[in-house]
Amino acid sequence: MRINQLMQFTEHHRYYIFRDFSLSSLDYKMLSLIYQPMIGAFAVSLYQQLYHGIEEGRSGYSELEPQRKLFLGLGLEMNEKSRRFIIEQTSKLEAVGLLQTSRLGVPEQADVIYEYELTAPLSPAEFFRNMHLAMLLRDKVGKYAVISLRESFGSNEPDELAQAQLTKENISVPFYELFKLNMQSFDSELEQALTEVAPSRQASNRSELASAGIPYGEIILRFPRNSANRSYVERLRNNPEGLAQVNYVAYKYSLSVVNVCRLLDEDGIFGHNGEIELDALQLRANQLYRQDKKRDGEQQRKLANTAVHNDEPEEQEEEEEFEVQEQDYLPVPNQLQGRCDVQQYNMLMRNEPHTRYLKRFFPGAIPDWIENVFERIDLNYRLATPVINVLIHYVLGANDAGRVTKTFIDAVASNMLMKGIDTFEKAVHYVREQAQLEQDKQKRKEAVTGAVGSGTYNGGRSGARAGGARNGISRKPSIPIVAEDQGASSVSADEMEELRKLARKLDGKS
Repeated sequence: MRINQLMQFTEHHRYYIFRDFSLSSLDYKMLSLIYQPMIGAFAVSLYQQLYHGIEEGRSGYSELEPQRKLFLGLGLEMNEKSRRFIIEQTSKLEAVGLLQTSRLGVPEQADVIYEYELTAPLSPAEFFRNMHLAMLLRDKVGKYAVISLRESFGSNEPDELAQAQLTKENISVPFYELFKLNMQSFDSELEQALTEVAPSRQASNRSELASAGIPYGEIILRFPRNSANRSYVERLRNNPEGLAQVNYVAYKYSLSVVNVCRLLDEDGIFGHNGEIELDALQLRANQLYRQDKKRDGEQQRKLANTAVHNDEPEEQEEEEEFEVQEQDYLPVPNQLQGRCDVQQYNMLMRNEPHTRYLKRFFPGAIPDWIENVFERIDLNYRLATPVINVLIHYVLGANDAGRVTKTFIDAVASNMLMKGIDTFEKAVHYVREQAQLEQDKQKRKEAVTGAVGSGTYNGGRSGARAGGARNGISRKPSIPIVAEDQGASSVSADEMEELRKLARKLDGKS
């Protein structure tokens, strides 16, 4: 919980709780044996007190209460020390994913209301797949204790089955094979009634992927019943992660529900275990996207004489976006000046797929060779999407025609791969370093050019030989040369006589 001023968080402020789950015996065991060693017993007690703020067997919202109830329920006094202590405990719950805290402003009043949204503990399998949580637990209890805890949450299959080589066949009956629904008469009154009695706001989605918002029901309704992949698609009902991947690909390549069903029906989209092969799905989706783009281009050329152009509204992301810190801001290119400010531009660069971000630099269609280059960087080089967007900013946003070449773009992408740049922040740091190197190189070049032009470079010699060196810089050191024409020195008669005596002495004639 980020609180800048303690007077913004007191026992007089009101709060409410939201949860849409119920704890099972396995969840209580996870809280006691897994989460409590990481965050402490007091944080788990605070979690359970918030959980029981809503009646058992129900989900939704609690009543508005002053936070004095939380302080008294935890045995704390109404002072500054207790406020700091509760802020610390809620921060621990938020860090491990058990709580999300929000502050709501009331327009009619100057006061604020706090929202505590509880999240169910992860299952044992999900918890130990998150390595940052498993590493934190290891730091608290030790490696061997973590291994013992992992074994205590699972039951092994019988030895007879573990040692045998068995063939598994799914003989389950799907829903639409047993039940027939009348899809012609849709009950709108039932849908409206279910919406009215449900909580006014659903729980926030924890997925970090942008989504096209295609529900499972739309996919299964249009998917062929006799398809070999029908059983795999039906598993998406209980696989929110797989459904999120499908929606992200649909959002990235602007696919309709019909096109999504067509892709899921192709061979090689699902693996042997029923998991989605994301690379194969993206490759097929990209091919379909290119075909649609080509057809759209032909249609636009036919309608070139039409004066009316309807701009399609941009789809808004329903998922939570990644924030960009102010120190990581990159300037808005000249092509987008006036269309967005620096904060909006950096949020787009951080969160948009590169296919949509690239369109913003072109008033019409994207040149095919540019789209092919970034397609290869995405599918073959496997650069992260924010890194590709920073690369687009670096190449297209500088208004330098010398950069917009296949060789230059490929060289920069290869350099990013070699340096292990896989995050938005690292890409921003790389771009700033390259800009500084280019400025230093330009300053050195200007200094050398100025020295050559003034005639002081290379010992005052003619610029013909100096200009033949690479980049105007000679590899040989500058050695001063004795001038050929030197004036005769004036020597007196006495000095000349002394010199003659010295010469005779050296010759042995004196």
